[in-house]
Amino acid sequence: MADTYTIAEAQARLPRLVRLAERKGFVPVARRGKTVAFIVSADRIDALIESMELLADPKATDSIRRHRAGNLKFKDVSCLDEDSGSNQS
Repeated sequence: MADTYTIAEAQARLPRLVRLAERKGFVPVARRGKTVAFIVSADRIDALIESMELLADPKATDSIRRHRAGNLKFKDVSCLDEDSGSNQS
């Protein structure tokens, strides 16, 4: 886990800790030795929200389950480039 900062340190160094969170994804903040909060980058929050939305979709979770069981195969994204080339004027 990343270095943890006290609330007092976080208050004194907020701009630096925001930059650190942007690089590392998050920075833990502690009170009396226990982590009580995180400074989280926008990119990390976006990724978490996207993951939660996928996991809340029964069709998506079923597809993931079927893929892990070896019952579903995905095509490489590069195949989209091949298909889009045939539709150009």
